[in-house]
Amino acid sequence: MKRKQTAARRQSRSGARLASVVKVFFFSAFLLLFLKDFAWQALALAAAVPVMIHLGTSFLPRLFPADSLLLSLVNFLCALGVLVLYATNPAYAYQQAMYYGVGLVAMVVCIYLVRIVRSWGIPAALMFPVSLGLLALPLVIGRETNGARNWFYVGGLSVQPSEIVKLSLLIILSYCMSRRKFFTWLIFAVGCLGLLMLQKDLGTALMYYGVTLLLYYASSSNLLMTLFGLMGGGGAAVLGYKMFAHVKRRVAIWRNPWMDYDNAGYQIIQSLMAIASGGVFGVGLGLGSPRTIPVYHTDFIYAVICEQFGVVFGLCVLLMYVAIVWRGTTIAMAARRSFHGLLAMGCTLMIGLQTFVIIGGVIKLIPLTGVTMPFVSYGGTSLVSSMCLAGLLQGVASLNEDDLDEDARLAMMDGPGEVDE
Repeated sequence: MKRKQTAARRQSRSGARLASVVKVFFFSAFLLLFLKDFAWQALALAAAVPVMIHLGTSFLPRLFPADSLLLSLVNFLCALGVLVLYATNPAYAYQQAMYYGVGLVAMVVCIYLVRIVRSWGIPAALMFPVSLGLLALPLVIGRETNGARNWFYVGGLSVQPSEIVKLSLLIILSYCMSRRKFFTWLIFAVGCLGLLMLQKDLGTALMYYGVTLLLYYASSSNLLMTLFGLMGGGGAAVLGYKMFAHVKRRVAIWRNPWMDYDNAGYQIIQSLMAIASGGVFGVGLGLGSPRTIPVYHTDFIYAVICEQFGVVFGLCVLLMYVAIVWRGTTIAMAARRSFHGLLAMGCTLMIGLQTFVIIGGVIKLIPLTGVTMPFVSYGGTSLVSSMCLAGLLQGVASLNEDDLDEDARLAMMDGPGEVDE
């Protein structure tokens, strides 16, 4: 038990040191951008972003037990998104900084929900119809963008319901799987996938399906049914390819983007050229030609990162996502309750799979899909939902710490001999 507590303290100290380095890095980066053109907005962000990082990494652990390393990694990626957006289009950066602040509040709310709510039966039952109704809204009042009808607009704000519903998807799946309610979660998952197919949002459908299948395997260890699910997913992918023209076009461009350089292949070619022009160490913050990529602020922001900071830094960003997946898996395996373990694993799978899908598309490893890079890409719905995922994961981590503290207290009551075991 002493060894576990010592390891936890060591991990907390390493996370605190990492947070300090992160704050200095972003203060220096925004200060450098300020010296470039003396815009007061850069100076404001040089103060605001480190403050938000401090709140997210140093202040929050005072409210509840926290995984300091996970908090540091998540906040680094959020701040990186604001920095890269400011270097390319300051107007996006101001909005992203506000979304970052809202995301921190949403993360705290999710942490406390996990810590406070003892029975998720009623919340899961309420989320079931509300989520399906929300996911159906783009079919009624949405607009089609890049072949998919997955957005709707409220005033001047754009909302992507699938980013919100993925939170309820994880809660419903985790609750039903932990209670062995097979048909309940299956009906909900099929309903979500059907609505996403009607929206032609195959990238999000892929994430939903992959997370559901992997979470089912984690809860049941049923390899045979999981393999059947993989084959079913492969069949659905072939069907989607045959049914939707924009999917055929994306696959064709993935195979040979030069066949339509001036049109459909333009953005992927510009992305690859940006990564290549960045080289090993990049062209420099605020330099290069990132705006030649049509959607540099959302789908292709990873290419902008590689161009300005270099391939080495891009690989470090990938390693940060790997570290988040590692921490999430560790948190899931340490959970005492099956619901919390599945919820942590689901959040980890969602972040990991979404990262693979978007970065794999940007570097031409797989066909490009219309998903965002977690924590980094521009967009309020995407950033806040990603912070909520981190909050749910952090909530389970804090419960794990509570359990360790309780074990230590009980061991102390039993005598010093059992504390050393």
